[in-house]
Amino acid sequence: MMQSLLVLNIVGLTPELIGDHTPNLKRFAQAGAMRPLRTVTPAVTCSAQATFLTGLPPGGHGAVANGWFFRDLYEIWLWRQSNRLLSGERVWDAGKRRDPAFTCANMFWWYNMASDADIAVTPRPIYKADGRKLPDCYAQPSRLRDELTEKLGPFPLFSFWGPATTVASSRWIADASLHVMRQSDPTLTLVYLPHLDYCLQRVGPDDPSIAKDLAEIDAVAGSLIDAAVASGRDVIILSEYGIVPVSKPVHINRALREAGLLSVRVEQGGELLDPPQSRAFAVADHQVAHVYVSDPADVGEVQALLLKLDGVAEVWGEEEKRANGLAHERSGELVVISEPDAWFTYYYWLDDTRAPDFARCVEIHRKPGYDPVELFLDPAIKAPKLAVGWRLLKRKLGFRSLLDVIPLDASLVRGSHGRADTPEARSPVIMSSRAELLPDGTCEATAVKQIMLDHIFGPQTGGGASSSPRHAT
Repeated sequence: MMQSLLVLNIVGLTPELIGDHTPNLKRFAQAGAMRPLRTVTPAVTCSAQATFLTGLPPGGHGAVANGWFFRDLYEIWLWRQSNRLLSGERVWDAGKRRDPAFTCANMFWWYNMASDADIAVTPRPIYKADGRKLPDCYAQPSRLRDELTEKLGPFPLFSFWGPATTVASSRWIADASLHVMRQSDPTLTLVYLPHLDYCLQRVGPDDPSIAKDLAEIDAVAGSLIDAAVASGRDVIILSEYGIVPVSKPVHINRALREAGLLSVRVEQGGELLDPPQSRAFAVADHQVAHVYVSDPADVGEVQALLLKLDGVAEVWGEEEKRANGLAHERSGELVVISEPDAWFTYYYWLDDTRAPDFARCVEIHRKPGYDPVELFLDPAIKAPKLAVGWRLLKRKLGFRSLLDVIPLDASLVRGSHGRADTPEARSPVIMSSRAELLPDGTCEATAVKQIMLDHIFGPQTGGGASSSPRHAT
């Protein structure tokens, strides 16, 4: 007989954050078990979640970052949603192989479209021809989208990412998950709760203001834990990475441009990164950057240049990528790791007046790299609420209007992640209501898939979770 399981992915949760402000999580850890979780490189959402689902490192499943340079398209894309981008057996496929009655609900974990999970819900805005972006979600089966929208209202997209982020998006995901558990009773329910990610990147893990955010996400998690216990489910709580304080943005693409390696093209006064004519460019993703070098003869020159940059700790070639589970055709010819207190911007222009129009907007699909500055409103705007309201009003009246309210000041960011070697107090965790099913000592990210299956089907013959350190399948 299968045991139903709820898995909560609370982004950014670390041992030092579990305490007086998180009574539900503290109680859960004390009643069950908590272990350090050794994450992957890069320690970012898409890479870590794909490892949890497949048991493979990024070099095995192919999610080498939150986005990469698609060599066949010659374009940089972040935050793609198709599950077909991953290699390896997913946890739900393994479950169905064990028992055809197994079902899975994937509630907002990434790569959540075109998968074989029975139920899936993920952000999917409506993009209108006039430039408007409207909140919405995608669901499988499609009727579920209408059910959730009628019951909970539209998915609060603008509190999910951007300067207006709040706990509302995590609460919506939790309420949607409760609805799915009640209506469909899946064997495995995967729930993504991103709320802590926002405050920790804005102000860093040491700022006292995060107490409010900790209490908010604890309340959301508590409601899910209580519902799981009431319905006889086991519970696993984990996180993808820990966020560390940073004070040093590294403009890696500007350095490549100044060296004559990166090229741009000009469109109506704004500069765009030009991959076809660049000898080298970086796809920056928090504290890790993939650097793509068109001519193998240039790799040594590029590596020497990057090693001289203030804020760069390591530059990996082929040998280091293999050693760190990141050898894949999607990876850059070089992979750059920042110093612990540094992170990489995507900025490639040398003059802010030449920045492209999307640089000052929340545009996660147009920027050729991750941009945490999207979490801030430009402090130079004297009346930000009025400025945003005026732009939205113009859109409603049918006028094209950019929501160009994001600053170009990378020094605002106070927290980042991506390195896998953070101190234990600031590293991710895994907790379980079944202490005997967690390994002794540190748990590998590649073990999470098998640990989930052990909770559902019972430990593998030979001693369960602790008998196999990695559990890769």
